[in-house]
Amino acid sequence: MKSRSREMGSGKPEKKQKPRQNPKLKGKPLAPNKPSSKSKKTRTKKNKTRQNDTDRIITKNKTTTVTGNNNNNNPPPPAASPSQQLSYFLSQFQSANGVQLSSLELESIKDSCILDVSQELGQDVMRLKKPIKEAFGVKWKEELCEGKLIEGKIEAGSPAVLVVATSALRSIELLRGLRSLTKECHAVKLFSKHMKIDEQVALLKNRVNIASGTPSRIKKLIDIEALGLSRLSVILLDIHTDIKGYSLLTLPQVRDEFWDLYKNYFHPHLSQGDLRICLYGPIPNGNEFKGKSLELADGDREHLDS
Repeated sequence: MKSRSREMGSGKPEKKQKPRQNPKLKGKPLAPNKPSSKSKKTRTKKNKTRQNDTDRIITKNKTTTVTGNNNNNNPPPPAASPSQQLSYFLSQFQSANGVQLSSLELESIKDSCILDVSQELGQDVMRLKKPIKEAFGVKWKEELCEGKLIEGKIEAGSPAVLVVATSALRSIELLRGLRSLTKECHAVKLFSKHMKIDEQVALLKNRVNIASGTPSRIKKLIDIEALGLSRLSVILLDIHTDIKGYSLLTLPQVRDEFWDLYKNYFHPHLSQGDLRICLYGPIPNGNEFKGKSLELADGDREHLDS
């Protein structure tokens, strides 16, 4: 306390210490800080990059617009012939199953086994009835419309036409195009969504002319001998692509189930000339489907599981 009072009592002002100066800066006037040349260069580069990105986007949009107009002006590709359709189908079969058909096997499968409806129908399912009727000639009404069982000739649960699609909704949509043929003998829906297998087994104890479903449920019903193949003359394969670009032959899980079904139950009949295939949808050219059948995105897998 005494030392403090002495300091306060003495009227001598305290000495202020001068800040030390760098000897190198003596005599040089102080100036405001200037931005370094590096920061200038960095900002310029960023601005240029943004400008370049904008230019790229504009150029890309211009290119897309021009290309779209050109495509609209071009005529549609020519329809694939039955020979081209058969060649495409068999190449898909060999690729998916890792097999190579021999020349003898290929010779036994004629172009006449293709029921050609491809390009003319487009997406209009209501026009399916005409080519299906024509496939049965003058007996179309007897084979497709009548509803009575005939002992020794028409067995229960053995359709003449089988439609194969990727989903339940698509199966129902395709049946709409054949509705006028199923007034007396109702079509049977062969898929798992909202339908128990016991219900389908009961329906297949009657005469069935037309059935439509998904590969997995169709195969299961054949395995348990509820669905017969003695009358099967035409299988209609829906190869139209969905919104995500997948089809019966490219959607991985469904594709594998279809080829399993075809290899075990349909291919022998095709080789013998007892079965005709209708590829309903455009035949892809070149690499259109390349890579799409390799793996599913997470969203696609969730959609498939549901």
